[in-house]
Amino acid sequence: MIAQAAGLALLAGLSPTALLAAAVYLGSARPRQTTLFYLAGAVLMSTIIAVAVVVLLRNAGLSHPHERTPRYGLRLGLGVLLLAVGVALILRRRRRPPKEAAKKKKPGLVSRMIANPSPASAFVVGMLLFAPAVAFLAALQVIATARAGVEETTLAVAVSVLIYVVLVWLPLVLFLVAPGLTGQRLKAFNAWLRAHGSALAVAAIVVVGVLMVFDGSHGLISAK
Repeated sequence: MIAQAAGLALLAGLSPTALLAAAVYLGSARPRQTTLFYLAGAVLMSTIIAVAVVVLLRNAGLSHPHERTPRYGLRLGLGVLLLAVGVALILRRRRRPPKEAAKKKKPGLVSRMIANPSPASAFVVGMLLFAPAVAFLAALQVIATARAGVEETTLAVAVSVLIYVVLVWLPLVLFLVAPGLTGQRLKAFNAWLRAHGSALAVAAIVVVGVLMVFDGSHGLISAK
């Protein structure tokens, strides 16, 4: 259960925007403080979502043996939803004219906040970027519907949250160990992310969708 949830959380956490924000904050005037506030916002939002979803699904009884069909039906539904989102994003990218794709869009709220780093704004950005994501909800669904005790469930939630925000705390740890090298690597990686980040995010959504559809379908067939 923990391994499956952790894998889904990792795919959900592959957010180019989250890493770009970390890179900006680590290059700001107060890199450690600003990034710590960013991490605090991300962890707080992720934890609130995780606890709320697990408690809600547990209260619905989906972890009980006799709820096997609804449990796997929910997984199948989440998988189909993720695949639909992934296909829609792929079609949108293909239909977009080259000139339109090249146009500069007006920066959104999060982009403007990232461009003006401060501990307070970084905290808000962390909460906004790690608001409910379907892929992360899929990981939480695995935890909530497993027949596990309070201790194992708590551990699974903690591990999933930690992995979900990995692109926030990992750059910070590397920066604390080797500030100069980490800054150079992040700048180089940012250029690659700007070019391929959206494709990476879509790929992660599709992969999670396929996994959830397979798991849900297999569970429903086995229940018959």
